[in-house]
Amino acid sequence: MIILIGNYKPDEQESMIRFSDMLFNGLIKEGIETRLWIPTICFGIFFGNTKTSIAKWVGYIDKWLFYPLVLKIQSLKIELGKKGTVRYHICDHSNSMYYKWLPENRTSITCHDVLAIKGALGYKDAYCTSTKTGKYLQHLIFKNLKQVNKIACVSNYTLKELSELVGDEKPQNANWQTIPNSFNSSFSKIPSSDSNAILKNFGTDSNVPFIFHVGSSHERKNRQLLIKLLGVIKDEWNGIVIFAGEKLNEELLQLVEKYGLQKRIIDVGKITHEELVAFYSSCFVFIFPSLSEGFGWPIIEAQACEAPVITVNYSPMNEVAGEAALFANPNNLSDFKMAFDKLKDEKLRTQLIQKGKQNIERFRLDIVTKEYIRFINS
Repeated sequence: MIILIGNYKPDEQESMIRFSDMLFNGLIKEGIETRLWIPTICFGIFFGNTKTSIAKWVGYIDKWLFYPLVLKIQSLKIELGKKGTVRYHICDHSNSMYYKWLPENRTSITCHDVLAIKGALGYKDAYCTSTKTGKYLQHLIFKNLKQVNKIACVSNYTLKELSELVGDEKPQNANWQTIPNSFNSSFSKIPSSDSNAILKNFGTDSNVPFIFHVGSSHERKNRQLLIKLLGVIKDEWNGIVIFAGEKLNEELLQLVEKYGLQKRIIDVGKITHEELVAFYSSCFVFIFPSLSEGFGWPIIEAQACEAPVITVNYSPMNEVAGEAALFANPNNLSDFKMAFDKLKDEKLRTQLIQKGKQNIERFRLDIVTKEYIRFINS
């Protein structure tokens, strides 16, 4: 039996919830007896989410004081009632504190990135700032992570970064390896008639070419580059930019106004999975100019929907995209314009789309799940 430890739901960490669901479904499909344990909501029940200051502290009480006791009782019960071997996998490294409450030689963790840890340690290239409380929390996460013998990192880059941060403190018999993410939902190109019906709900249609981006307005997502890019090409290209995910913040809205792009940018905010697939399937290009990531899920999602991709020539984005994207320096607007201009060549677009369909084969759920089974049982 494999027990997966998921995330505390009021934190609303959607990507981590999707990851644990992905791994759970993959293991079930492979015939593995699997259970997904979610941290118990006790005091957090009085709040919609734990993003505000008071609610966040209530969440800490649930996660770090209350649930470890529940976890210990759960594990003891399962150990006493199960004849075979029980193994545990913590799906998110930010829950590394749970490691000490589980059998050391039968517990493993997935590390998705070390951006917050690096930010707390003062590394500027992580583009993650921390409050005093945040720094202390990341210190605890990192301290526990350094004791874990079995860690699966979602990219070679994340494994390299983690190993360098830990240095000589890495466990002597550590089994740290790379297991990439798989798709956390179904992604494939849909007919233009279907996508067009969805696009009309957002005031556009497939006849209007658009650059697509999905993510947040965090500095490291580098959305400002896309606004500046449209500002440069607006007179030579009649398309627009569509942002999905978190709404544009005030700083980005001011940049939109500065370039006079109010009518050339659509901010759709949080959208459904069906709508996301429609935007991927219809865009002229999906651009992912992020300055730092642990993996970069949107890259392979776009490739699966047959969208040409431009991303940065940094790891792990170039690692994930393989040879199926155009690459540019995220700090160089001219680089991105050159890449964008290349996509006007239909032959090149077709080649990128075909290479994208080949690239995503590496991230199939059955392949990734089998790697996890070997890793967890190793």
